Amino acid sequence: MATAGKVIKCKAAVAWEAGKPLSIEEVEVAPPQAMEVRVKILYTALCHTDVYFWEAKGQTPVFPRILGHEAGGIVESVGEGVTELVPGDHVLPVFTGECKDCAHCKSEESNLCDLLRINVDRGAMIGDGQSRFTINGKPIFHFVGTSTFGEYTVIHVGCLAKINPEAPLDKVCVLSCGISTGLGATLNVAKPKKGSTVAIFGLGAVGLAAMEGARMAGASRIIGVDLNPAKYEQAKKFGCTDFVNPKDHSKPAQEVLVEMTNGGVDRAVECIGHIDAMIAAFECVHDGWGVAVLVGVPHKEAVFKTYPMNFLNERTLKGTFFGNYKTRTDLPEVVEMYMRKELELEKFITHSVPFSQINTAFDLMLKGEGLRCVMRMDE
Repeated sequence: MATAGKVIKCKAAVAWEAGKPLSIEEVEVAPPQAMEVRVKILYTALCHTDVYFWEAKGQTPVFPRILGHEAGGIVESVGEGVTELVPGDHVLPVFTGECKDCAHCKSEESNLCDLLRINVDRGAMIGDGQSRFTINGKPIFHFVGTSTFGEYTVIHVGCLAKINPEAPLDKVCVLSCGISTGLGATLNVAKPKKGSTVAIFGLGAVGLAAMEGARMAGASRIIGVDLNPAKYEQAKKFGCTDFVNPKDHSKPAQEVLVEMTNGGVDRAVECIGHIDAMIAAFECVHDGWGVAVLVGVPHKEAVFKTYPMNFLNERTLKGTFFGNYKTRTDLPEVVEMYMRKELELEKFITHSVPFSQINTAFDLMLKGEGLRCVMRMDE
């Protein structure tokens, strides 16, 4: 492309300080260096993680910063050493990568790449420690290696999934983070058998993606657990057959679920990040074969307490990160699940706005309205 090797000036939404509305600015995006790719973003979605780091209440504030990590785009140019991608390729940027060389990448069981594992405090590129974004010569920090809230971004090649160019980017962009996390937690980690009973704790976007996985796996009974009764109606679209609101019961949720299911559910997936929900998810699975999977991220001081007999009676507790999907190896196949109409993505996308209205997307998320808001770059 004519822009290769040159600085590109384009629009980006900059977070100048914690909790303040994002500001659309003209930024300079430098060319990609070794093992980097410059991507033209066409669609980007808002995920709760963006809001969390924009609020910066519980972690190191890194500002000014270009947030965003759920997106779909097209390769504009590639840096030295990049052989897997060429300009024009369709890609999904991902907050965690796959270098293909480390022990984790070489293991069939892990997706926790040593080189490109998520780092929320790093505000620069891994190669030289510099930012590729500037405004009037002053650096603007990156976010989780993706920074998709701009018309162009620079990303390490290991954090890009090359996907089917026929796939609509305005739909599959939501697979960059939350939807794949929940879906994979069920399909890759919990692995429910056809006809089984599955409980999903937390019916936000990630929980509903876990529920979609249970539906796709052929679970016959899918029980949603949430404190908000309004979530049940929406969850029915994802296969929810029963609903439990812990506030409606005097006994713990795990006891309610064990009674409802004649001894416990076959699989449980926790998508809240609250320690009580995590314990309930484990304690509600059936002895002998029950498996509970933890997806939510709890407070760092939280401690998981349960009786060892729960394990000795052949219950299994597992954790997962990004649904155990490897970025480059596995994500293209998740896109194909959508293309084959096995995975339904449209029902996750409840709002769509032009990129200039990005603060509207933040407002919707803060009010708890909808699941995913997709923003289109060309207005």
